[in-house]
Amino acid sequence: MAIISSIAAWFLKKRYHQIELFIEYPLDVQNEILTELLFRAQDTEWGLKYDYATIKSYNEYRKIVPISTYEEIAPYVDRLKQGEHNLLWPTETRWFAQSSGTTTSKSKFIPVTEDSLIDCHYKGGKDMVALYLHKNPDSDFISGKTIAVAGSSKVSEDSEYYVGDLSAILMSNLPLWAQFTQSPDLSITLMSDWSKKVDLMVQNTINEDIRAISGVPSWMLVILQRALEITGKTKIRDLWPNFELVIHGGVSFAPYVQRFKEIMDDRVNYQEVYNASEGFFAIQDSSSRDDLLLMLDYGIFYEFLPISELGKPNAMALGLDEVEIGKNYALIISTNAGLWRYMIGDTIVFTDLDPFRIRISGRTKSFINSVGEELIVENAEFAISQACQKTASIITEYTAAPLFNEDGKTIVHQWFIEFEKEPLDLDFFAEILDNALKSKNSDYEAKRFHDMVLGKPKIFSLPKGVFREWLSDKGKLGGQHKIPRLSNDRLFVDEILLTLKTKFNDR
Repeated sequence: MAIISSIAAWFLKKRYHQIELFIEYPLDVQNEILTELLFRAQDTEWGLKYDYATIKSYNEYRKIVPISTYEEIAPYVDRLKQGEHNLLWPTETRWFAQSSGTTTSKSKFIPVTEDSLIDCHYKGGKDMVALYLHKNPDSDFISGKTIAVAGSSKVSEDSEYYVGDLSAILMSNLPLWAQFTQSPDLSITLMSDWSKKVDLMVQNTINEDIRAISGVPSWMLVILQRALEITGKTKIRDLWPNFELVIHGGVSFAPYVQRFKEIMDDRVNYQEVYNASEGFFAIQDSSSRDDLLLMLDYGIFYEFLPISELGKPNAMALGLDEVEIGKNYALIISTNAGLWRYMIGDTIVFTDLDPFRIRISGRTKSFINSVGEELIVENAEFAISQACQKTASIITEYTAAPLFNEDGKTIVHQWFIEFEKEPLDLDFFAEILDNALKSKNSDYEAKRFHDMVLGKPKIFSLPKGVFREWLSDKGKLGGQHKIPRLSNDRLFVDEILLTLKTKFNDR
């Protein structure tokens, strides 16, 4: 293990110099990637449809090729799953990441090619370590084991293709050297039955030299807290003395900070990554700031659609050289997996342009705008964090949706929250939340004036386990599945209320 870790450390430090190259020449690197993508795909069915061979610039590309969503590529994906080739990308496509952004009843199957697996997803994983080691040169965490909290994968009964959470696809295809750093065994890591998987993961790691864990915060906490319960320990470093790193992504870490602090100590570091089924996009490269470095040489060409353009028939997306700090953009990507001007559903805000750094602000479909308040996830995460801090409370999960007030005239936001530690006064919690939202969002503040249009938020404290039971009912327990934070309708919350009524009524 020591030899492997020292060789890996050498390669990772070498890679850091390549990262410096795209930081210095970001526009050149992105233009080269677009040129390469168009050249590689010019003879595919999609490339022939839009005459990729004749496109010579980004301006031509965005004029000729329309922005697409999953609905536009779904027919191609169905054909790929039936064994057809050369449709979206010239190489064979055998893996499909079952999308699990916010929880919906409809699954998306995102193509994953060998190019995207190696040049994007695995490259992102290596760069995550490279950036961490650069800022923590004395770290030796790669000499130990890492728990990767992954989902599950399966082979289709109809064809030789694989479907599963992206994390499971990555784990299933790890290079041999990387497998030595993972624990537990893949047969456990990729299990689909989470009720058995959690205990097996704990039992098979408590005697290992665990130094890091990676995954979605909520599910990492399930594993870590179960490990403490089984061993009778109170702190993770009591169980694993060399533990030093929590790698998190998928949702904002803010609601989980306090819960991690309770089981960790100051020697543990945190690193955020922005990876999704569609690609690996950004990595936290500094512990002194909470934004992420946009990774520009992963075979992904980036565009950014101003939120004001969403839904317009001829919406104009922007290149890197056209973006501004502080504005909300829908992320659009063209990739070496055959996604073309694909809107993935996430929104981001630029925090820096030299180098390009971003913060995830929410989802294009995860917001509340019932009366023009334009509440986005970033606002919600900030407000929840403030309310928890000032009321000494800790939350497990939450979601929110609009509701007609008792007067039948005004709208309120109804917040469904599972508390690990409930505040002494829910009304005071709601007041702090409300004031924090006003401080962050001028539209929200305006609509809250004298309760004339938008009433005070209402907090509904849920029994522990409701969100998890709801995910289980939908067949989305574990892995990368996440709770939708904000909804402009009541579909999700009505389902949650039904779960509460049918399964928690007598508790």
